[in-house]
Amino acid sequence: MVAVTEPAGANELDPDLPAIPLRWLALVVAALAILATYYETDVIGDIADLLIRQRGLTQSQIGSLNAAIYWPSVVLALIGGVLIDRYGAARMALWTAAIGLIGACLTAIGNPYWIMWLGRLIFGVAEGAIFMALVAGLAMWFPRRGIALATALWLSMARVGSALCNSSSTWAKPLYDAGWQPPLWLGAAITALGLLAAVVFWLLDPYRPQRPASALDKRAASPSGWRIPRFGAAFWYILALHVLYAAVFFPFRQTYAVEYLQHAKHMTLQAASLSNSGVFVAAIFATPLFGIIADQFGHRALMLIFGTVLLPATLALLGLTDLSPWLSTVLMGISWSLVPAVIWPSTTMIVPREQLGTALGLITLIQAIGIGASNMVAGYIADYAQAGPSNPAGYGAVLLFFGLVSLAALTSVVLLWRHETGPYGHGLERPSA
Repeated sequence: MVAVTEPAGANELDPDLPAIPLRWLALVVAALAILATYYETDVIGDIADLLIRQRGLTQSQIGSLNAAIYWPSVVLALIGGVLIDRYGAARMALWTAAIGLIGACLTAIGNPYWIMWLGRLIFGVAEGAIFMALVAGLAMWFPRRGIALATALWLSMARVGSALCNSSSTWAKPLYDAGWQPPLWLGAAITALGLLAAVVFWLLDPYRPQRPASALDKRAASPSGWRIPRFGAAFWYILALHVLYAAVFFPFRQTYAVEYLQHAKHMTLQAASLSNSGVFVAAIFATPLFGIIADQFGHRALMLIFGTVLLPATLALLGLTDLSPWLSTVLMGISWSLVPAVIWPSTTMIVPREQLGTALGLITLIQAIGIGASNMVAGYIADYAQAGPSNPAGYGAVLLFFGLVSLAALTSVVLLWRHETGPYGHGLERPSA
Protein backbone atom coordinates (compact mmCIF):
# COMPACT_ATOMS: atom_id res chain seq x y z
CA MET A 1 0.00 0.00 0.00
CA VAL A 2 2.97 2.37 0.20
CA ALA A 3 2.74 5.25 -2.23
CA VAL A 4 5.61 6.67 -4.23
CA THR A 5 3.95 10.10 -4.33
CA GLU A 6 1.81 12.00 -1.89
CA PRO A 7 -1.93 11.65 -2.59
CA ALA A 8 -4.12 14.68 -2.92
CA GLY A 9 -6.02 15.65 0.20
CA ALA A 10 -9.68 14.81 0.56
CA ASN A 11 -10.65 18.47 0.86
CA GLU A 12 -9.81 19.20 -2.78
CA LEU A 13 -12.50 16.89 -4.18
CA ASP A 14 -14.88 16.13 -1.32
CA PRO A 15 -17.47 18.88 -0.62
CA ASP A 16 -18.41 19.55 2.95
CA LEU A 17 -21.58 18.32 4.66
CA PRO A 18 -24.37 20.71 5.66
CA ALA A 19 -24.70 21.33 9.40
CA ILE A 20 -28.07 20.15 10.74
CA PRO A 21 -29.25 20.30 14.40
CA LEU A 22 -29.95 16.55 14.59
CA ARG A 23 -26.21 15.90 14.45
CA TRP A 24 -25.96 16.74 18.14
CA LEU A 25 -28.39 13.98 19.10
CA ALA A 26 -26.37 11.57 16.99
CA LEU A 27 -23.27 12.72 18.88
CA VAL A 28 -24.95 12.13 22.26
CA VAL A 29 -25.97 8.53 21.54
CA ALA A 30 -22.63 7.76 19.87
CA ALA A 31 -20.94 9.09 22.99
CA LEU A 32 -23.05 6.89 25.26
CA ALA A 33 -22.20 3.85 23.13
CA ILE A 34 -18.47 4.51 23.37
CA LEU A 35 -18.73 5.26 27.11
CA ALA A 36 -20.13 1.79 27.71
CA THR A 37 -17.48 0.21 25.48
CA TYR A 38 -14.61 1.87 27.33
CA TYR A 39 -16.05 0.94 30.71
CA GLU A 40 -16.06 -2.73 29.81
CA THR A 41 -12.66 -2.47 28.13
CA ASP A 42 -11.09 -1.30 31.40
CA VAL A 43 -12.99 -3.61 33.75
CA ILE A 44 -10.16 -6.12 34.37
CA GLY A 45 -7.62 -3.60 35.70
CA ASP A 46 -9.59 -2.72 38.82
CA ILE A 47 -10.16 -6.35 39.81
CA ALA A 48 -6.64 -7.54 38.91
CA ASP A 49 -5.62 -7.75 42.56
CA LEU A 50 -8.86 -9.60 43.43
CA LEU A 51 -8.27 -12.09 40.61
CA ILE A 52 -4.75 -12.75 41.83
CA ARG A 53 -5.80 -13.18 45.48
CA GLN A 54 -9.16 -14.90 45.06
CA ARG A 55 -8.65 -16.85 41.84
CA GLY A 56 -4.89 -17.41 41.99
CA LEU A 57 -4.33 -15.97 38.52
CA THR A 58 -0.81 -15.05 37.44
CA GLN A 59 0.35 -11.71 36.07
CA SER A 60 0.61 -13.33 32.65
CA GLN A 61 -3.01 -14.47 32.83
CA ILE A 62 -4.14 -10.99 33.81
CA GLY A 63 -2.18 -9.53 30.90
CA SER A 64 -3.66 -12.14 28.59
CA LEU A 65 -7.21 -11.14 29.58
CA ASN A 66 -6.59 -7.59 28.43
CA ALA A 67 -4.56 -8.68 25.41
CA ALA A 68 -7.46 -10.92 24.30
CA ILE A 69 -9.70 -7.98 23.41
CA TYR A 70 -7.17 -6.77 20.84
CA TRP A 71 -6.46 -10.03 18.98
CA PRO A 72 -9.73 -10.09 16.98
CA SER A 73 -8.81 -6.79 15.35
CA VAL A 74 -5.68 -8.43 13.94
CA VAL A 75 -7.94 -10.55 11.73
CA LEU A 76 -11.11 -8.47 11.49
CA ALA A 77 -10.08 -4.80 11.42
CA LEU A 78 -9.68 -4.51 7.65
CA ILE A 79 -12.80 -6.60 7.12
CA GLY A 80 -14.63 -4.27 9.49
CA GLY A 81 -13.54 -1.26 7.47
CA VAL A 82 -14.90 -2.83 4.29
CA LEU A 83 -18.18 -3.73 6.04
CA ILE A 84 -18.56 -0.15 7.28
CA ASP A 85 -18.27 1.08 3.71
CA ARG A 86 -20.67 -1.57 2.44
CA TYR A 87 -23.38 -1.69 5.13
CA GLY A 88 -23.01 1.68 6.82
CA ALA A 89 -21.40 2.84 10.04
CA ALA A 90 -24.63 2.90 12.07
CA ARG A 91 -25.55 -0.68 11.22
CA MET A 92 -22.04 -1.86 12.06
CA ALA A 93 -22.17 -0.02 15.39
CA LEU A 94 -25.42 -1.82 16.23
CA TRP A 95 -24.12 -5.27 15.30
CA THR A 96 -20.88 -4.86 17.18
CA ALA A 97 -22.58 -3.47 20.30
CA ALA A 98 -24.71 -6.64 20.44
CA ILE A 99 -21.62 -8.83 20.10
CA GLY A 100 -19.93 -6.83 22.84
CA LEU A 101 -22.76 -7.54 25.27
CA ILE A 102 -22.37 -11.29 24.71
CA GLY A 103 -18.66 -11.01 25.47
CA ALA A 104 -19.26 -8.94 28.61
CA CYS A 105 -21.70 -11.53 29.96
CA LEU A 106 -19.27 -14.41 29.37
CA THR A 107 -16.53 -12.39 31.09
CA ALA A 108 -18.80 -11.91 34.10
CA ILE A 109 -19.54 -15.66 34.27
CA GLY A 110 -15.79 -15.98 34.26
CA ASN A 111 -15.19 -19.41 35.74
CA PRO A 112 -13.30 -21.41 34.62
CA TYR A 113 -10.62 -19.08 33.34
CA TRP A 114 -11.09 -20.01 29.67
CA ILE A 115 -14.69 -18.73 29.74
CA MET A 116 -13.50 -15.37 31.02
CA TRP A 117 -10.79 -15.28 28.36
CA LEU A 118 -13.31 -16.24 25.66
CA GLY A 119 -15.62 -13.47 26.85
CA ARG A 120 -12.81 -10.94 26.52
CA LEU A 121 -12.01 -12.27 23.05
CA ILE A 122 -15.64 -11.95 21.91
CA PHE A 123 -15.87 -8.48 23.43
CA GLY A 124 -12.74 -7.64 21.46
CA VAL A 125 -14.61 -8.38 18.23
CA ALA A 126 -16.85 -5.46 19.14
CA GLU A 127 -14.34 -3.15 20.84
CA GLY A 128 -12.25 -2.26 17.82
CA ALA A 129 -15.09 -2.36 15.29
CA ILE A 130 -17.50 -0.12 17.19
CA PHE A 131 -14.78 2.51 17.63
CA MET A 132 -14.14 2.53 13.86
CA ALA A 133 -17.85 2.56 13.09
CA LEU A 134 -18.56 5.51 15.37
CA VAL A 135 -15.56 7.51 14.13
CA ALA A 136 -16.74 6.96 10.55
CA GLY A 137 -20.35 7.62 11.58
CA LEU A 138 -19.57 10.99 13.13
CA ALA A 139 -17.63 11.97 10.00
CA MET A 140 -20.92 11.44 8.12
CA TRP A 141 -22.88 13.71 10.48
CA PHE A 142 -20.50 16.65 10.98
CA PRO A 143 -18.91 19.06 8.51
CA ARG A 144 -15.12 19.32 8.52
CA ARG A 145 -15.20 22.67 10.27
CA GLY A 146 -16.89 21.02 13.27
CA ILE A 147 -15.55 17.46 13.30
CA ALA A 148 -12.58 18.19 15.59
CA LEU A 149 -14.79 19.51 18.38
CA ALA A 150 -17.36 16.74 17.84
CA THR A 151 -14.66 14.07 17.96
CA ALA A 152 -13.16 15.62 21.08
CA LEU A 153 -16.53 15.69 22.85
CA TRP A 154 -17.14 12.08 21.82
CA LEU A 155 -13.73 11.03 23.12
CA SER A 156 -14.47 12.87 26.36
CA MET A 157 -17.41 10.54 26.95
CA ALA A 158 -15.12 7.58 26.30
CA ARG A 159 -12.96 8.96 29.11
CA VAL A 160 -16.05 9.18 31.30
CA GLY A 161 -16.46 5.44 30.78
CA SER A 162 -12.86 4.78 31.78
CA ALA A 163 -13.11 7.14 34.76
CA LEU A 164 -16.32 5.51 35.94
CA CYS A 165 -14.68 2.10 35.71
CA ASN A 166 -11.50 3.16 37.48
CA SER A 167 -13.46 4.82 40.29
CA SER A 168 -16.05 2.04 40.54
CA SER A 169 -14.24 0.42 43.49
CA THR A 170 -15.28 3.56 45.42
CA TRP A 171 -18.82 4.30 44.21
CA ALA A 172 -19.64 0.57 43.85
CA LYS A 173 -17.58 -0.57 46.86
CA PRO A 174 -20.16 -3.14 48.07
CA LEU A 175 -19.79 -5.00 44.76
CA TYR A 176 -16.00 -5.16 45.13
CA ASP A 177 -16.35 -6.25 48.75
CA ALA A 178 -18.47 -9.17 47.50
CA GLY A 179 -15.63 -10.51 45.34
CA TRP A 180 -14.31 -10.45 41.79
CA GLN A 181 -17.55 -11.34 39.97
CA PRO A 182 -20.12 -8.61 40.88
CA PRO A 183 -17.99 -5.78 39.35
CA LEU A 184 -17.96 -7.75 36.09
CA TRP A 185 -21.76 -8.00 36.06
CA LEU A 186 -21.90 -4.26 36.60
CA GLY A 187 -19.75 -3.91 33.48
CA ALA A 188 -22.15 -6.16 31.55
CA ALA A 189 -25.12 -4.02 32.60
CA ILE A 190 -23.39 -0.85 31.39
CA THR A 191 -22.56 -2.61 28.12
CA ALA A 192 -26.29 -3.32 27.70
CA LEU A 193 -26.99 0.41 28.03
CA GLY A 194 -24.43 0.99 25.29
CA LEU A 195 -26.35 -1.39 23.04
CA LEU A 196 -29.50 0.70 23.53
CA ALA A 197 -27.56 3.81 22.52
CA ALA A 198 -26.33 2.02 19.38
CA VAL A 199 -29.94 1.17 18.51
CA VAL A 200 -30.86 4.86 18.65
CA PHE A 201 -27.81 5.79 16.54
CA TRP A 202 -28.97 3.29 13.93
CA LEU A 203 -32.54 4.65 13.98
CA LEU A 204 -31.21 8.16 13.35
CA ASP A 205 -29.10 7.13 10.38
CA PRO A 206 -31.74 7.72 7.66
CA TYR A 207 -31.88 11.38 8.73
CA ARG A 208 -28.16 12.22 8.50
CA PRO A 209 -27.11 14.96 6.06
CA GLN A 210 -26.08 14.11 2.53
CA ARG A 211 -23.06 15.75 0.91
CA PRO A 212 -23.35 17.24 -2.58
CA ALA A 213 -22.17 15.17 -5.54
CA SER A 214 -18.45 15.44 -6.28
CA ALA A 215 -15.65 14.18 -8.47
CA LEU A 216 -15.14 11.45 -5.90
CA ASP A 217 -18.51 9.98 -6.77
CA LYS A 218 -17.53 9.74 -10.44
CA ARG A 219 -14.27 8.04 -9.48
CA ALA A 220 -16.11 5.56 -7.26
CA ALA A 221 -18.55 4.80 -10.06
CA SER A 222 -15.89 4.17 -12.68
CA PRO A 223 -15.70 0.55 -13.95
CA SER A 224 -11.97 0.28 -13.30
CA GLY A 225 -12.50 -2.05 -10.35
CA TRP A 226 -11.33 -1.89 -6.76
CA ARG A 227 -8.03 -0.09 -6.26
CA ILE A 228 -5.52 -0.73 -3.53
CA PRO A 229 -5.36 2.49 -1.46
CA ARG A 230 -2.07 4.33 -1.76
CA PHE A 231 -1.08 6.12 1.43
CA GLY A 232 1.70 8.68 1.66
CA ALA A 233 4.46 9.03 4.24
CA ALA A 234 2.35 11.15 6.61
CA PHE A 235 -0.14 8.31 7.03
CA TRP A 236 2.56 5.84 8.02
CA TYR A 237 4.06 8.27 10.55
CA ILE A 238 0.69 8.92 12.15
CA LEU A 239 -0.12 5.20 12.09
CA ALA A 240 3.12 4.51 13.98
CA LEU A 241 2.11 7.09 16.58
CA HIS A 242 -1.37 5.53 16.90
CA VAL A 243 0.19 2.12 17.52
CA LEU A 244 3.14 2.99 19.77
CA TYR A 245 1.29 5.47 21.95
CA ALA A 246 -1.57 3.03 22.50
CA ALA A 247 0.90 0.18 23.18
CA VAL A 248 2.10 2.14 26.21
CA PHE A 249 -1.00 3.89 27.49
CA PHE A 250 -3.59 1.12 27.36
CA PRO A 251 -1.55 -1.77 28.83
CA PHE A 252 -0.12 0.42 31.57
CA ARG A 253 -3.32 2.18 32.62
CA GLN A 254 -5.71 -0.74 32.06
CA THR A 255 -3.61 -3.59 33.42
CA TYR A 256 -0.71 -2.49 35.60
CA ALA A 257 -1.25 1.02 36.96
CA VAL A 258 -3.65 0.18 39.79
CA GLU A 259 -1.66 -2.79 41.10
CA TYR A 260 1.61 -0.85 40.64
CA LEU A 261 0.27 1.98 42.79
CA GLN A 262 -0.92 -0.56 45.35
CA HIS A 263 2.30 -2.56 45.53
CA ALA A 264 5.03 -0.03 44.73
CA LYS A 265 3.47 3.15 46.12
CA HIS A 266 1.63 1.41 48.99
CA MET A 267 -1.77 2.85 48.19
CA THR A 268 -5.09 1.20 48.99
CA LEU A 269 -7.18 -0.20 46.14
CA GLN A 270 -9.57 2.74 46.41
CA ALA A 271 -6.77 5.35 46.46
CA ALA A 272 -4.93 3.68 43.57
CA SER A 273 -8.10 3.43 41.49
CA LEU A 274 -8.94 7.07 42.21
CA SER A 275 -5.47 8.19 41.16
CA ASN A 276 -5.66 6.11 37.98
CA SER A 277 -9.13 7.44 37.16
CA GLY A 278 -7.79 10.99 37.46
CA VAL A 279 -6.14 10.54 34.06
CA PHE A 280 -9.53 9.96 32.47
CA VAL A 281 -11.33 12.61 34.54
CA ALA A 282 -8.85 15.21 33.30
CA ALA A 283 -9.43 14.07 29.73
CA ILE A 284 -13.18 14.52 30.07
CA PHE A 285 -12.76 18.28 30.39
CA ALA A 286 -9.46 18.93 28.61
CA THR A 287 -9.99 16.92 25.42
CA PRO A 288 -12.56 19.36 23.91
CA LEU A 289 -10.28 22.27 24.85
CA PHE A 290 -7.38 20.78 22.89
CA GLY A 291 -9.70 20.09 19.96
CA ILE A 292 -10.72 23.76 19.86
CA ILE A 293 -7.09 24.89 20.12
CA ALA A 294 -6.09 22.63 17.23
CA ASP A 295 -8.91 23.97 15.05
CA GLN A 296 -8.19 27.61 15.84
CA PHE A 297 -4.40 27.69 15.90
CA GLY A 298 -3.24 24.66 13.90
CA HIS A 299 0.23 23.24 14.68
CA ARG A 300 -1.36 19.84 15.23
CA ALA A 301 1.82 17.82 14.70
CA LEU A 302 3.66 20.07 17.13
CA MET A 303 0.87 19.58 19.66
CA LEU A 304 1.25 15.82 19.21
CA ILE A 305 4.96 16.10 20.00
CA PHE A 306 4.17 17.89 23.27
CA GLY A 307 1.51 15.35 24.23
CA THR A 308 3.72 12.37 23.40
CA VAL A 309 6.81 13.58 25.29
CA LEU A 310 4.73 13.62 28.48
CA LEU A 311 4.40 9.83 28.27
CA PRO A 312 8.05 8.86 29.00
CA ALA A 313 8.25 11.79 31.42
CA THR A 314 5.36 10.31 33.41
CA LEU A 315 6.91 6.86 33.55
CA ALA A 316 10.25 8.29 34.66
CA LEU A 317 8.51 10.28 37.38
CA LEU A 318 6.81 7.15 38.70
CA GLY A 319 9.85 4.88 38.55
CA LEU A 320 12.68 7.21 39.54
CA THR A 321 11.21 9.59 42.12
CA ASP A 322 9.19 9.49 45.33
CA LEU A 323 6.98 12.37 44.26
CA SER A 324 3.24 12.03 44.69
CA PRO A 325 1.67 9.67 42.12
CA TRP A 326 -0.90 12.39 41.55
CA LEU A 327 1.75 14.42 39.72
CA SER A 328 2.11 11.57 37.22
CA THR A 329 -1.68 11.50 36.99
CA VAL A 330 -1.72 15.16 35.99
CA LEU A 331 1.00 14.74 33.35
CA MET A 332 -0.53 11.63 31.81
CA GLY A 333 -3.96 13.25 31.98
CA ILE A 334 -2.69 16.14 29.85
CA SER A 335 -1.08 13.69 27.42
CA TRP A 336 -4.20 11.54 27.17
CA SER A 337 -6.36 14.63 26.66
CA LEU A 338 -4.18 16.13 23.94
CA VAL A 339 -3.02 13.23 21.77
CA PRO A 340 -6.40 11.59 20.99
CA ALA A 341 -8.08 15.00 20.56
CA VAL A 342 -5.60 15.88 17.82
CA ILE A 343 -4.62 12.55 16.26
CA TRP A 344 -8.07 11.36 15.13
CA PRO A 345 -9.10 14.58 13.33
CA SER A 346 -5.56 14.77 11.90
CA THR A 347 -5.97 11.26 10.52
CA THR A 348 -9.17 12.29 8.72
CA MET A 349 -7.27 15.25 7.21
CA ILE A 350 -4.40 13.07 5.98
CA VAL A 351 -6.62 10.34 4.48
CA PRO A 352 -9.16 11.09 1.72
CA ARG A 353 -12.70 10.39 2.91
CA GLU A 354 -13.31 7.60 0.39
CA GLN A 355 -10.34 5.69 1.87
CA LEU A 356 -11.12 6.43 5.51
CA GLY A 357 -12.67 3.04 6.30
CA THR A 358 -9.66 1.16 5.00
CA ALA A 359 -7.28 3.51 6.78
CA LEU A 360 -9.10 3.12 10.11
CA GLY A 361 -9.14 -0.64 9.63
CA LEU A 362 -5.41 -0.74 9.01
CA ILE A 363 -4.71 1.50 12.03
CA THR A 364 -6.94 -0.64 14.24
CA LEU A 365 -5.35 -3.87 13.00
CA ILE A 366 -1.76 -2.84 13.67
CA GLN A 367 -2.74 -1.06 16.88
CA ALA A 368 -4.37 -4.27 18.11
CA ILE A 369 -1.16 -6.19 17.45
CA GLY A 370 0.84 -3.55 19.30
CA ILE A 371 -1.44 -3.36 22.34
CA GLY A 372 -1.88 -7.12 22.59
CA ALA A 373 1.84 -7.80 22.23
CA SER A 374 2.67 -5.05 24.71
CA ASN A 375 0.28 -6.53 27.27
CA MET A 376 1.83 -9.96 26.85
CA VAL A 377 5.44 -8.76 26.94
CA ALA A 378 4.80 -6.62 30.01
CA GLY A 379 3.14 -9.58 31.74
CA TYR A 380 6.10 -11.85 31.02
CA ILE A 381 8.51 -9.16 32.21
CA ALA A 382 6.51 -8.71 35.42
CA ASP A 383 6.53 -12.45 36.08
CA TYR A 384 10.24 -12.77 35.26
CA ALA A 385 11.09 -9.84 37.57
CA GLN A 386 8.72 -11.30 40.21
CA ALA A 387 6.92 -7.98 40.47
CA GLY A 388 4.35 -7.91 43.25
CA PRO A 389 3.66 -6.77 46.80
CA SER A 390 6.67 -8.68 48.11
CA ASN A 391 8.97 -7.31 45.40
CA PRO A 392 7.84 -3.82 44.28
CA ALA A 393 11.23 -3.22 42.64
CA GLY A 394 10.26 -5.78 40.00
CA TYR A 395 7.92 -3.22 38.44
CA GLY A 396 10.97 -1.18 37.40
CA ALA A 397 11.57 -3.52 34.47
CA VAL A 398 7.96 -3.07 33.34
CA LEU A 399 8.26 0.71 33.48
CA LEU A 400 11.52 0.55 31.51
CA PHE A 401 9.83 -1.46 28.76
CA PHE A 402 6.96 1.03 28.49
CA GLY A 403 9.45 3.90 28.55
CA LEU A 404 11.37 2.56 25.56
CA VAL A 405 8.19 2.10 23.54
CA SER A 406 7.09 5.64 24.39
CA LEU A 407 10.40 7.00 23.08
CA ALA A 408 9.75 5.18 19.80
CA ALA A 409 6.34 6.89 19.67
CA LEU A 410 8.05 10.25 20.15
CA THR A 411 10.36 9.52 17.22
CA SER A 412 7.43 8.81 14.91
CA VAL A 413 5.65 12.07 15.73
CA VAL A 414 8.82 14.10 15.22
CA LEU A 415 9.03 12.58 11.73
CA LEU A 416 5.37 13.49 11.15
CA TRP A 417 6.03 17.09 12.21
CA ARG A 418 9.01 17.38 9.87
CA HIS A 419 6.89 15.99 7.02
CA GLU A 420 3.98 18.36 7.67
CA THR A 421 6.25 21.41 7.67
CA GLY A 422 7.51 20.40 4.20
CA PRO A 423 5.96 20.78 0.73
CA TYR A 424 3.68 17.71 1.02
CA GLY A 425 1.99 18.70 4.29
CA HIS A 426 -1.77 18.20 4.67
CA GLY A 427 -2.44 21.39 6.63
CA LEU A 428 -1.86 19.96 10.10
CA GLU A 429 0.33 22.95 10.91
CA ARG A 430 -2.35 25.44 9.78
CA PRO A 431 -5.64 26.31 11.45
CA SER A 432 -8.87 25.04 9.88
CA ALA A 433 -10.60 27.25 7.35
